[in-house]
Amino acid sequence: MSNILVLGGTTEASALAATLSARGDDAVLSYAGRVTTLKAQPIPVRVGGFGGVEGLEAYLRAHGVTHLVDATHPFAARMSANAVAAAKRAGIAHIALTRPAWTPVAGDRWTRVADIDAAVAALAGPSRRVMLALGRMHVDAFAVQPQHDYLLRFVDRPDRPPGLPRHHLVVDRGPFDVEDDRRLMEAHATQVVVCKNAGGTGASAKLHAARLLSLSVIMIDRPTLPARQEVHAVADVVRWLDHGADRGV
Repeated sequence: MSNILVLGGTTEASALAATLSARGDDAVLSYAGRVTTLKAQPIPVRVGGFGGVEGLEAYLRAHGVTHLVDATHPFAARMSANAVAAAKRAGIAHIALTRPAWTPVAGDRWTRVADIDAAVAALAGPSRRVMLALGRMHVDAFAVQPQHDYLLRFVDRPDRPPGLPRHHLVVDRGPFDVEDDRRLMEAHATQVVVCKNAGGTGASAKLHAARLLSLSVIMIDRPTLPARQEVHAVADVVRWLDHGADRGV
């Protein structure tokens, strides 16, 4: 009998949780715990880290997990790498449910960079009005470019003010639509959007809005991860659970 651990925090993880619940599967959804207000889920939830590869392996063994589904954010590189290693060490089936990466289309004005440090460096120069569509984790890194007026959008209000001398904070929870993002960017006279290549459709509104407004986009590429099996739909995970997981295919 399957006992599934889903590493979550994404829309895809919530959709998978709903499907597993409807099927009657034994499953637990794990959150890293960075968001203070968690969405209610139809399966049991745990919150917090595991303590690296060893801690995750110990959890998998202690709870008799048979299938590990990594549905974390595409930039949760450490967790995803730990999942690959821990599943292998515990001898259990593992798959990643992730979003297809975005690719530029006609009208996009992207500058692609490797990481947060490169995105910060790309903002060198005169003062501009910059939307940091990054969440709160990496915002303080941009303090070394204090000349800009920053627009920030967080899911929760932070415990302390962001470390940027000139900023405006919007507290809101997505998904956002194109018209809302266009109005937000116009209201703040945004000139540049900085974002991670999260992929999928749920967070793409800002890219469509930037295209409509002919804004520059600094796009942070996804981190390199160990080899793993990846799918892009909940139905593919279900198919894997039912027909291929035990064979490691």
